[in-house]
Amino acid sequence: MSSGTHTPARKAQANGRRIVVEKAFPAPSRLATPSDLTAQEAQGITEAINPLVADLFALYIKTKNYHWHLAGPHFRDYHLLFDEQADQIFDATDLLAERVRKVGGSTIRSIGHIGQLQTLADDNETFVPAQQMVRTLMQDNQSLAQAMRAAHEVCDRCRDYATASILETLIDEAERRKWFLFEVSQASV
Repeated sequence: MSSGTHTPARKAQANGRRIVVEKAFPAPSRLATPSDLTAQEAQGITEAINPLVADLFALYIKTKNYHWHLAGPHFRDYHLLFDEQADQIFDATDLLAERVRKVGGSTIRSIGHIGQLQTLADDNETFVPAQQMVRTLMQDNQSLAQAMRAAHEVCDRCRDYATASILETLIDEAERRKWFLFEVSQASV
């Protein structure tokens, strides 16, 4: 409804005729997901998780950037590795963003919002050597795992064991990506 109100129809009787009466209710002004967490706990979780969602989006774009702009003797192997890792990172964004909504918070709304919250640096260079790509992604995944550990502590304090559990899996995935990147960086030295 463009007027900002919700108007459910109500049936009534008037002089033996059936009529429909419109009763206007204000449109919901906020997203109110029910949760047994306190408002402070939900806010703490939201503030801990949203920067991770932003960093995951930033890392996804960086990984795809490197996937698209890769050159060199290890092209095929790195191209496939970066694509696989980007898919995994993208999937993680949805898991965490939906957790924020499930606990009653709101999450990322735009590219600008991502830019406000992200802690990982973008890479807008025209050309990045393959080995630098690998090192950068390795460092970013390490930073992401550290930030996830800090968010895990917040979730534990706020009794949000479901988000903490998801973070445990995502920490493992970030460490696995870092490990693969480390190993390919050693193979080409």
